Amino acid sequence: MVQIEQIAQAILNGDSLAARALAQDFVRSIPSLAEVKAPATLDPLVLAMSAALLELFALRAMQEAPAWTRVVGAVSEPIFLLKSAQTMKHLRVLCETESPEPLRQRGFFAPPNYLEFA
Repeated sequence: MVQIEQIAQAILNGDSLAARALAQDFVRSIPSLAEVKAPATLDPLVLAMSAALLELFALRAMQEAPAWTRVVGAVSEPIFLLKSAQTMKHLRVLCETESPEPLRQRGFFAPPNYLEFA
């Protein structure tokens, strides 16, 4: 079974293909997102990304996010989840202004349709 921290780590490593595949498997296999346990990690980036992802998936599925996500803070420096946002001004502005709220509130920036599935 895919763990939320695996998706978070793939995203932070810049492996968008793996992140997308892992996220699809995760969302399909977890009927109640509110029951997902906090990752057993000491890495604050992985923890923040895991919380943001769970809140994003819960928002899109119209479910409650796990209670533990509410106490996880933001990262200290903004992180753009698409490398091209660092060089493409229009994409950067789009990410800064329209990033999904669960990501943005923790300092992660991505396009508005980030990790949406058809």
